[in-house]
Amino acid sequence: MDNISSPHFLTVTALNEWGWTSRIIFFSFALPGYLLTIVLNATLIMIIAFEKALHEPMYIFLCNLCVNDLCGTTGFYPRALVYLLTETNRISLEECVVQGLVIVVYAVGEFTNLSVMAVDRYIAICQPLHYHSIMSPFTLLSLVTFIWIFPFFTCVMAVSLALKHPLCRHDINKLFCEHLSLLNLACKQDIFQGIFNGFIYISLAVFFVFVLISCLKIILACYIQLKQKSKVNQEKFFSTCVPHLISFLNYIACVFFDSSQTELRAKTLPRMLYTFLTVIFLIVPPVVNPVIYGIKLSPVRAKILCIFRSFRIKNL
Repeated sequence: MDNISSPHFLTVTALNEWGWTSRIIFFSFALPGYLLTIVLNATLIMIIAFEKALHEPMYIFLCNLCVNDLCGTTGFYPRALVYLLTETNRISLEECVVQGLVIVVYAVGEFTNLSVMAVDRYIAICQPLHYHSIMSPFTLLSLVTFIWIFPFFTCVMAVSLALKHPLCRHDINKLFCEHLSLLNLACKQDIFQGIFNGFIYISLAVFFVFVLISCLKIILACYIQLKQKSKVNQEKFFSTCVPHLISFLNYIACVFFDSSQTELRAKTLPRMLYTFLTVIFLIVPPVVNPVIYGIKLSPVRAKILCIFRSFRIKNL
């Protein structure tokens, strides 16, 4: 961590081959996208915060997911918008470290949020009679704490290990900083960095498998209810689990595109497409999540429609 105080400046090379026309076109989409992301997530957060009927575990977890999405987009968009409008794509090491911390918190936090939400939906559908006893205030607090503590621990350790050795290179080939970018700039790497990166990948794989198993058990429970001609759990599945499954698969797909970009780049992928694939996990899930949950969750949808109706009445 001693390197943080050194006067290093890093160069973001992701836009080197972009002309002004391309930069302006992407900026004209990126700025409205950023504002839309803020509006959608902030709206959902305020609805859940001010509507007492929504102070239930599922909606509290959803609120945390929206906060995490705002964290990730705010860590990415402002700096990216500056890059698009300036020819000097430079960032100080200190700024790069802060951005890396924020983006790692977002990336890991998305997994912890979706995993906890899978637990909540599994208990609600497969053990409905014991839901309120299992999801007690203490359990809720413990799960929310886990949602944030694990990403913060991961980001601090990842960035600290990435800065363990002096930097010998100063070019970042992505549009943002994260611990792997900093790791690639180091003069050397050691076994501890490899072990910790392995720990991160194994943890994310465990979250992935855990969510899939929970969804499969939920689907099986709904299939049994279907044979028994019971519509209660079926309605719960389609109204609460389907949006969760869509959000989870959407994030997994975006992460896959980002993780596979190195191999794709080696196969002479166009630079613009390559850059888009590396940032897709930062721009798509934060927009999709509030839209999916806002449409499928009837209490949230009803509150949104109520707000729009009252707004229209005031303007008449």
